[in-house]
Amino acid sequence: MLRTFIIALTLAATPAYALVPINENPEIRAKLLQGFIGDAIADNCPTIKARTMKALGELNNLRDFALKQGYEASVVRAFVTSKDEKAKFKVEAAEWLKAKGAEPGNTAAYCTIGEEEIAKGTLAGSLLRSTK
Repeated sequence: MLRTFIIALTLAATPAYALVPINENPEIRAKLLQGFIGDAIADNCPTIKARTMKALGELNNLRDFALKQGYEASVVRAFVTSKDEKAKFKVEAAEWLKAKGAEPGNTAAYCTIGEEEIAKGTLAGSLLRSTK
């Protein structure tokens, strides 16, 4: 009886190894969203430029993270090249920026948010450089 209880307790304490779909992984989503936010800022603010090599490095780090989590390389590649996923992230980034006051045509708002993100050292900010 005690032995059965210990085995049951051990099994209950061991998490089941099941990956969520890659597009639902919170850490992967959060980091990709930051990249799309940075990209939108760089596209809409003339005094902020994208740090392309830094962005590529972060994307490689994210790929490595996904592979270590157990996602297959083909799944990772399909996710980051999916036009549907890119469109969703662009919408989400636009919503995030809109909540902060940035909308297409409001260059000053994009620049202000970009400068704030750079100053705060966020992931989005680290992907940008100010040319002021």
